[in-house]
Amino acid sequence: GLRSIKAHLHSDAFVRVRIGVGKPVTKEEGADHVLRRPSKRDRLELDVSVNEAADAVELIVSEGIDAAMNRVNARA
Repeated sequence: GLRSIKAHLHSDAFVRVRIGVGKPVTKEEGADHVLRRPSKRDRLELDVSVNEAADAVELIVSEGIDAAMNRVNARA
């Protein structure tokens, strides 16, 4: 996870592209919610989200973080 990445890089100065997975019923169920196998319906939505995230990464590389955030978040 993020803790491992920060430890490896010795920094938290890196760009993250986040994909929402909804919210668990309770805070205690957070890890199970994130790590559970998605349903077929959720998998289709996740496939779309992953493609959108890949497009966002291309925008970050080609136009910069601020321009990418403005464009991607305007669609939301």
